[in-house]
Amino acid sequence: MDAHGRRTFLQLLAGGSLGALAASQASPVLRALAATTAPVAASAKDDFFVFVHAAGGWDVTLFADPRNEKRGLVDPATTDNTDVRDLRLWVDAPFDGDVKSFQIVQPKGCAIPFGPGIGGLVDHADRICLVNGLAMNTVSHPDGAAYASTGRHLVGGRAPASSVDTMMANELSREQLMPTISLDFPSFYVGDALDRRVVPLRIGQVGTLTRILHRPTFYQTSGDRDAIGKALADEARELAAKADDAEVFEGMALQYEGVRRMLGEKLEEALSPAALKKAYPELDGKAKLHGARALGLSFAAEAMRRNLVRCTSLAFTGFDTHASNYRQQARLQQEMFDLLAAFLQILDRTPHPTRAGEKLADRTHVLVVSDFCRTPQINLAGGRDHYPTGSAVVISPRFKGNFVFGKSDAAQLLPAAARKFQDGTRAIAPPDLLATFVSAFGANPRAYLRDGEVVPELLRA
Repeated sequence: MDAHGRRTFLQLLAGGSLGALAASQASPVLRALAATTAPVAASAKDDFFVFVHAAGGWDVTLFADPRNEKRGLVDPATTDNTDVRDLRLWVDAPFDGDVKSFQIVQPKGCAIPFGPGIGGLVDHADRICLVNGLAMNTVSHPDGAAYASTGRHLVGGRAPASSVDTMMANELSREQLMPTISLDFPSFYVGDALDRRVVPLRIGQVGTLTRILHRPTFYQTSGDRDAIGKALADEARELAAKADDAEVFEGMALQYEGVRRMLGEKLEEALSPAALKKAYPELDGKAKLHGARALGLSFAAEAMRRNLVRCTSLAFTGFDTHASNYRQQARLQQEMFDLLAAFLQILDRTPHPTRAGEKLADRTHVLVVSDFCRTPQINLAGGRDHYPTGSAVVISPRFKGNFVFGKSDAAQLLPAAARKFQDGTRAIAPPDLLATFVSAFGANPRAYLRDGEVVPELLRA
């Protein structure tokens, strides 16, 4: 199509039947382009989010809710059932004769007792807001994953609500070409009230992105594509000045400019696995069990540095340890938390792309959840099964650091009552945590969550 043809098409879109369709917002695509950004706290518009799912259900007694004595039904980690050689924070504690358990990890000034699985993240305890005794109310993997990320249980096998990454993208990222990249995170887009631009781009590996970004050069050069994109963007702006419903065309111009930027910055090369490993060797070097997710964190760091993606969500796998729980869980946890610690150090040194004088760490918010936890007792296979309590980790400038909230009961059987909510004294649950997280950025939790109550004790004053 030549320049005259493109102009004619866009003019028809502005004034003819297609223009009426856009004005009425009957088309999902045009309605998405026409939508305006939801009101949020002005100070949050340049923030970034990283959501992590420890898929399979983690053993909280090894890091968040440490238990090193046999009490109730708890069979703790000991030198008799655990390979402790690779656990840097394991220090023997008395247990039963020659068999030893571990000492609680609690550096000077740290208010949170940890187990040895916390790994390098213990060095960042001053940033950690730890939530224990989460009432997961399920022992099903799909249901637990959905409940942790949406605050709702599955209905007929389907998520009835959007996930937290979609919530934050809808609030803060409508105008970015890639609002949310989801690497096997339990991401869901549910409801007609959401902007269709924030549907999570779900991929299995970072390398998929380079294939998405690839453009052949048989018929067009990169210069040709840029010129076409600029012409389309200019024409959309020109028509926006004439149209009754200018927002539709302004949205189109924004999308064209976004494509120009993505293709013009050679992102296919910069976001390739090889380039990311080279750019962030501290992450690649720590990955023995979680190589794909180390690459995901490298992608998150690079995408935020370039201001490309608002929300990156990813899943670490392997935590469903029905067999040999203590042989695997602690090492899996240690590496995941080591990677998150290295990721925080990257955020500490990386300038924010749009806030002069600030670092990414000043405006990046990390939420780590799991399906549920493992049973207190060891099964016949040396593993631990599904159990309906849990923990979550929040690392955010808007949440209290060096702070723990909630608990399980003395026998580590069930969540214990945490506070008095509007519906009575009870344990904290995922809807409460998600409502608190969403509200921390000026958004109304009720726009996304049917249940849940904001817990102000978790937030910085």
